[in-house]
Amino acid sequence: MHETSSNNPDLGSKSVEYSRVIMAHMLLPQDANSAGIAHGGVVMKHIDNAGGVVAIRHTRGNCVTASIDRLDFHNPAFIGNLLTLKASLNMVGSTSMEVGVRVETEDLRTGEVRHTASAYLTFVALDENFRPRQVPPLLLETEEDKRRNRQAQDRRRVRLAEKTKEKSCASDPDAC
Repeated sequence: MHETSSNNPDLGSKSVEYSRVIMAHMLLPQDANSAGIAHGGVVMKHIDNAGGVVAIRHTRGNCVTASIDRLDFHNPAFIGNLLTLKASLNMVGSTSMEVGVRVETEDLRTGEVRHTASAYLTFVALDENFRPRQVPPLLLETEEDKRRNRQAQDRRRVRLAEKTKEKSCASDPDAC
């Protein structure tokens, strides 16, 4: 499903499926260290790219990475592996969005697929003057969409509380 129909009360809302992407990248020697293991920064770059594509697809405009809330590496990726990134929206606010990215590696010789990393990124939509702009609402169609949205809202509350505490500590270091 792409955009919602005109009889939908959430006109302009877009489903999670509308912007979901699956991207793949073959890991080559320049992507890895001397042991043949992919650099974490290379994997991070691909995560950021996949998340950015989702954000731009949802807004059909410029978006920038505001934060990476969480990035966990679970298994190494090696030269010759196929790195597959599965990215989708978890939540949208008024100008920002949380995108979840799951990274898997496939050993092309054996077919073994392993969970390599997972990350949550926040993107902000920008207008033509590079100022934050409104984003379309997110239409939650499945129970999985709703669960991921609830979890994203919890992460957002934690992020905002941490920012408030950091600002408070910056203005009054003795209170922290």
